[in-house]
Amino acid sequence: MTSVVLIAEELAPSAIDVLAYDYHVRHVDGTDRAALLAQVAEADALIVRSATRVDAEVLEAGTSLRVVARAGVGLDNVDVAAATARGVLVVNAPTSNIVSAAEQAIALLLAVARHTATATASLKDGRWERSRFVGVEVQGKTVGVVGLGRIGVLFAQRMAAFGTRLIAYDPYVQPARAAQLGVRLVGLDELLRESDFISVHLPRTPETTGLIGEKELAVVKPGVRIVNAARGGLIDEAALAVALREGRVAGAGLDVFATEPTTESPLFGLDSVVVTPHLGASTAEAQDKAGLSVARSVKLALDGEFVPDAVNVQAGGVVDEDVRPLLALAEKLGKVFTAVAGQVAASVAVEVRGEIVTHDVGVLRLAATKGLFTAVVDERVTYVNAPQLAADRGVEVELVISDEPADHNLVTVRGALPDGRSVSVAGTLTVHGARETAKLTGVDDFDLDLNADGVLLFFRYSDRPGVVGTIGTLLGEAGLNIAAMQVARREAGGEALMTLTVDSSVDAELLSTVAGEIGAERGSAVDLRLNGSAPAAGRPSRPAGPAGRG
Repeated sequence: MTSVVLIAEELAPSAIDVLAYDYHVRHVDGTDRAALLAQVAEADALIVRSATRVDAEVLEAGTSLRVVARAGVGLDNVDVAAATARGVLVVNAPTSNIVSAAEQAIALLLAVARHTATATASLKDGRWERSRFVGVEVQGKTVGVVGLGRIGVLFAQRMAAFGTRLIAYDPYVQPARAAQLGVRLVGLDELLRESDFISVHLPRTPETTGLIGEKELAVVKPGVRIVNAARGGLIDEAALAVALREGRVAGAGLDVFATEPTTESPLFGLDSVVVTPHLGASTAEAQDKAGLSVARSVKLALDGEFVPDAVNVQAGGVVDEDVRPLLALAEKLGKVFTAVAGQVAASVAVEVRGEIVTHDVGVLRLAATKGLFTAVVDERVTYVNAPQLAADRGVEVELVISDEPADHNLVTVRGALPDGRSVSVAGTLTVHGARETAKLTGVDDFDLDLNADGVLLFFRYSDRPGVVGTIGTLLGEAGLNIAAMQVARREAGGEALMTLTVDSSVDAELLSTVAGEIGAERGSAVDLRLNGSAPAAGRPSRPAGPAGRG
């Protein structure tokens, strides 16, 4: 069944084109609450901008929702905690507007320096007042940047071209990194005292709200000009208005306000203030970037892939291109582990070795955790809720980075079971030309060389003649085709492990029959087909106690 993508606000046509090829795209007015609640019930993905409120009620109505995407940077209108609790991915477009926002801050700074807005209004009102609007040059001035995040860095790089001296306050940036940008890190008080221009580039948090208030404005360099194109509330607007009237601050440019939308502020009546209605992301380029970014994220989410821009996924962020192919492998190993174990582990370690450990491989633990619980719980397991599912069952999943030499990258999932047994499964990727293939290389102490794809069956039994024929006959009589088979043993007549790949799912009754005929304690099955998250036959029996389903 084709997934439904519900678009609740205007989205760039290029983004809609990306989605319409693979999904049913529907539209709704996100501000029409009744219509939104009605249509979200059938949606697999919901895309909004800033006007649509995605709260617990919307998330509860969206019983099929897998992803909520905000075509922009902020997420003030999305209840991320409620989405996480329901296993719904939340994504945004964190880099879509960074150039536009940096350019808006520069535009405001220049407009304040040269009285552009008031001079425009004066001339349009029929007055030619050159002497009234004497401004200041930017060259040679000290520009203080509050916050050296992505937008702050872009702003600083562009201001450097004006021949300015750049200083910055950001307690989370190392001096060496700032030095690379040609910026000197200072404390906030020093920045306030030295800067001729100040531009704020911080997120709004409890710690940053009101960061520049009455106390801070009392120590600024006389004649300073202040710009905020980041988030409203970072500067106390009432205190700024007082400082402007008293002449301690020569001018201000604001694109954001503590309450939005707004048409009233103590700043609006001051000629030395340039204001715009939150236009930082309002460029055609930013809108296209935001739409395309979330469209790609929605496609990844609906395809069950890792989404780098997910805000409620542990180990979120950019995944190195060398690590990305191992995500599917780690998830498959988690599925195989649970199938072979037949129950939920008490603890699990995801071990990674090989050249890949020179990269950040933390996301592989998350992928393996997702695989571990796919056949254990009745709810859909995602990158969002997998860690919580593990925590709810008291399962600790740790990442182990091995520095032991290896000929290839190897991922191993090891675990201790409540009954004292230990289980391990291992795999790698092999490359044939441009094609990478996930391989299962080991189960416990048995060496394997089998494609980690399709429906896999596992039987552990005492090695003896005739077992292969018995299994082949039973599966053939049931209409199941065997695509591949491998027997691993330590010694003739000892314990053996048979692994088969079949073309379709095996029902639990047949699995039990085969196990009984060959004297195996049990048979296991796992579905590793693309997007094959539906439980295969041989699903582990329901564990008792806190490790149970739900």
